[in-house]
Amino acid sequence: MILPPLSLYVHIPWCVQKCPYCDFNSHGQKGEIPETAYVQHLLDDLHQDLHFVQGRKLHSIFIGGGTPSLMSEQAIHDLLAGIEQAIPFTENIEITLEANPGTVEAGRFEGYVRAGVNRISIGVQSMQNDKLKALGRIHDANEAIKAAEHAHLAGLNSFNLDLMHGLPGQSLDDALNDLKTIIELKPKHISWYQLTIEPNTQFHSKPPTLPEDDILWDIQEQGQAMLAKAGYEQYEISGYSQPGYQCQHNLNYWRFGDYLGIGCGAHGKITLPEKECLIRTEKVKHPKGYMDLTKPYIYKRWQVEHSDLAFEFFMNRLRLFEACDKTAFHELTGLPLHQVEAAFEHAIKQGLLQHTAQQWQVTVKGHRYLNNLLELFV
Repeated sequence: MILPPLSLYVHIPWCVQKCPYCDFNSHGQKGEIPETAYVQHLLDDLHQDLHFVQGRKLHSIFIGGGTPSLMSEQAIHDLLAGIEQAIPFTENIEITLEANPGTVEAGRFEGYVRAGVNRISIGVQSMQNDKLKALGRIHDANEAIKAAEHAHLAGLNSFNLDLMHGLPGQSLDDALNDLKTIIELKPKHISWYQLTIEPNTQFHSKPPTLPEDDILWDIQEQGQAMLAKAGYEQYEISGYSQPGYQCQHNLNYWRFGDYLGIGCGAHGKITLPEKECLIRTEKVKHPKGYMDLTKPYIYKRWQVEHSDLAFEFFMNRLRLFEACDKTAFHELTGLPLHQVEAAFEHAIKQGLLQHTAQQWQVTVKGHRYLNNLLELFV
């Protein structure tokens, strides 16, 4: 096994209000956010995980939530300064912060840039106000447009716009008009994905009426063609970017890289080459428990079973549209290649994969039926 690049995920748990489709670890804001105390807890949490760094520099940082843009510029500055004191940064480190258009004020992005952020991901989700209301979003379409304008002026290396399709009551024209508007805002990166109903959400207990499957397929097919015509390359199931502007943090996830996770409910994945194993970590979920000085930050830590390693590797790696080097499987899991040869033979016969002596490549059919492909590795 080899040590892959190391990333850091930072979780900010607070939102103005919980969206009915959201299954992330987020909590409605009640009063002022204790940001100074929380930043200190994040840095203390990080210091408890420093033995997992194993001499590496940080490849990327992603500050997600929740709604990180509820945090002040000073809090983000103090957080990033503390992280860099603990772990050196690579020269071209990507530092992303998630933002909600409804929490963005004029000039705030510039403050985040001064703090060290060089990429912002804006949760637009729709450009139609009735759909935004149905999704429980606190912003309107005009605020989304202004947030994109602020991002253009902030001096960022890149910014992403998040957009969902397959929304309650959404027609084909609705979805394509949303996408057309997003493209016209000229972000370097677009995350475009279908709404799914997840357990433990309001939508799961009271399901909305979603578009029929044939409409969803038309949205997907025509939307991908629209993105390609506008110069956006699909490099991952829901990731589209202008050339050279892929999200490096997400690429490290999908390439089975390592990441530390700090903050409420944050997950981490770490390679331990000397023990020839992978471990996963999960931190305490609720802010009160996380910030209780009498409790450790870690909630769970476990070793990934060798019988699960192949599935975990390919569940991540096969989301990408780039070819996968066969050597990466052994290097990152420690497993012999012959362990997955039978599964790949089935996938190739079914037209889900192509291969050369050095690489595997998911076909168009394989990406369409990705779940069927992944089931071969269970």
